[in-house]
Amino acid sequence: MHIDLTGRTALVTGSTQGIGAAIATGLARAGATVAVNGRKPDKVEVAADVLRANVPGARVVPLAADLATEEGAERAVDLLPNVDILVNNLGIFESKDALEITDDEWRRYFEVNVLSAVRLTRAYLPGMTARSWGRVQYIASDSAIVTPIEMIQYGMSKTALLAVSRGFAKKAAGSGVTVNSVIAGPTHTGGVEDFVYGLVDRSLPWEEAQRVFMREHRPQSLLQRLIEPEEIANMVVYLSSPQASATTGGALRVDGGYVDAILP
Repeated sequence: MHIDLTGRTALVTGSTQGIGAAIATGLARAGATVAVNGRKPDKVEVAADVLRANVPGARVVPLAADLATEEGAERAVDLLPNVDILVNNLGIFESKDALEITDDEWRRYFEVNVLSAVRLTRAYLPGMTARSWGRVQYIASDSAIVTPIEMIQYGMSKTALLAVSRGFAKKAAGSGVTVNSVIAGPTHTGGVEDFVYGLVDRSLPWEEAQRVFMREHRPQSLLQRLIEPEEIANMVVYLSSPQASATTGGALRVDGGYVDAILP
């Protein structure tokens, strides 16, 4: 399948590393102009340089802004008044005992993981519908469906994204704009390596630690390994394409068969 996004502008939130960086790379390879986002200007510039090195000729827009804040969202809109592809990837997670999660932490997870995506959708969806073309995506998680006991605050925020995605898809009905969520399964990123070592013996080599983690904490995975960020990016690039014009209002799984259900 040849996907050509030449002439399209994409904003990938939280894209200096991990899944976000892989998505930005995939969209750039398909020809889109890609805004790389993070909070720290130096880190954003490094990520932008890496993307240009990986995709020669890529059109990259560095966007240093905290998109979990109103000010950050305003900065994004000032720099990029029109966006054709919005990928709401920004998110935080942490292992925490359910009874020790404070009110402030509950609010923080909602602000960062949910409200940041709502603000940007609210900002960019009208322009997309006016142009009769656009793609909005939310990077959700298997934790949206299988709430993890070690981080229910994270699971709550990802479940909320499924509702947000479906709701905005209804708002965009008949406009030529599609809105979907992507349910990512356990994925191999730097942050996840730290998370894994928080649950298994830190003295184990990474390959062995990964196997122990999947066996003891994610035994229902059919893939029986962590997913690579590029595998998540492949789905996002497809959903961003003209070929995905009839896919909207969906929650599409790239979870390695982790969720034991036919539908989300």
